[in-house]
Amino acid sequence: MSSTRTEAAYLRSVTAFKNPTLDLLHGRFAPFVVAVLSIVFTPDRPAVAVADAHVEVAEAIDELRAAGIDTDDDRRIPAGSAREICRGWVRVGWLGLQIEDDVEVYRLSAHAVGALEIAGRAGGGRARVSRSRVRTLLDAVDRLARDAESDPGRRREALLEERAALDAEIAALDEGVVEPLDDDHLLEEAENVIHLARELPADFSRVAESIAAMQRDVVAELRRDVRPTGEVLREYLERGRQVMQATPEGRAFQGALRLIGDPEDIDDLTDQLHAVLTQPFSRLMTPEQRGELDAIARRVEAGVQEVLTAQRRASHVITAQVRTHDPIRDRHVDDLLRSVMAGLHRWSQTRSPGRVEPVRTLPLADIGHLRRSLSDVRPPGAPEPLASGDSDVEFVNADTRAWGGPHYAELEAYVATLPGGFDLATAFAGADAETRRPVDLVGLLEIVHREGLVETDDVSIVEAVRPDGTTRRFAFGAVTAAPARVSDAEPPTATETDADD
Repeated sequence: MSSTRTEAAYLRSVTAFKNPTLDLLHGRFAPFVVAVLSIVFTPDRPAVAVADAHVEVAEAIDELRAAGIDTDDDRRIPAGSAREICRGWVRVGWLGLQIEDDVEVYRLSAHAVGALEIAGRAGGGRARVSRSRVRTLLDAVDRLARDAESDPGRRREALLEERAALDAEIAALDEGVVEPLDDDHLLEEAENVIHLARELPADFSRVAESIAAMQRDVVAELRRDVRPTGEVLREYLERGRQVMQATPEGRAFQGALRLIGDPEDIDDLTDQLHAVLTQPFSRLMTPEQRGELDAIARRVEAGVQEVLTAQRRASHVITAQVRTHDPIRDRHVDDLLRSVMAGLHRWSQTRSPGRVEPVRTLPLADIGHLRRSLSDVRPPGAPEPLASGDSDVEFVNADTRAWGGPHYAELEAYVATLPGGFDLATAFAGADAETRRPVDLVGLLEIVHREGLVETDDVSIVEAVRPDGTTRRFAFGAVTAAPARVSDAEPPTATETDADD
């Protein structure tokens, strides 16, 4: 029997060490993991953007290596980049990936929170049997026995004894008899409160993770459900609404939420903690202990918010899956994915390892002309040509065509009358008023450039007239038309210098 008990105890121990919490603390790089996770994730910062976490982990690695922590003979930091290290933590269950406000973030899993709490308790404080902890245990046992008592007479007797003790204490206070507790006893009470509060973040994380796991199970079950959507709609929507009651952790959390769910309860807790920190005995506490005591209310509020967020997310996902549930389409998609994976497996067995050229663009289908009617057997015809006449153009207030682009036809006809080698500025000054707009100067430069031009070191200044009568002066490098075509010439750029009215 002794051998059987020993074997059973050993198997339980092996199972326990497979838990991610003990695996984190037992691993070769446990000090590094605990240190980095404790500085990246804090009670006031439970979620960290993926990109930010990678940067902070890389900085921590560089600082540790610069301090000589990681040496070739005694390697204490895992190999790989910060991104690879974080993704490894996700795979082993120490970090969780979530989407919050369209941003991918890391969150500590309940296992990691528990491991950090164990490491902090083991290395940051003394574990001792105190009156406060014993009294906490006795009070819990007394309340358990009282709640489990089914005899009304005995429950009434216990309540009367409790009331008599309270009445005696009130009477003593009325007579001015006060027995102040010594500072050591109050310090023990504060340490016990801190010890109890350290358990809360892991408890909240376990509730949130249980809800997320239930959500994944429901979605997977829904995808396997071949019943018509109408039959499963009411069932799964009800499960989405009652997601908190679907797990033991969720039901336990709802019971606790009745004690701390009201914002006024959180405010009262904050006021009580602040009042404790103003007492003289708080000077005996370390700065870390005072900080933990002050942060209890914020930790409780953040934990409640984490669980409620997980509940809303699970309800939303289940509801969305139900509304889009299509068994036939889901089966088609599953069959397609399985065929793709099977084909990829066959290809990987037949192809020699090496570089695979990626598909950079997908082929385009040449569909030609789509018929507008299947009954029309005539081939499609070309569209009617656009009318170029001006007879049908009507302007309500004014002809705005004067503000358009260059008058190429008039400018080309004008350039044809000029002798070879003419100066562009002189030619522009001699043009009609309708073709001396700023845009016509650009058009004239373009026409001369096509036939060839010669630039000099001089500067030409011309005056252009807008359709509304205002003038603008432009300066540019002097240009003369060449009698022969110069193919490599570049048109100069006109720059506005000033304006005259």
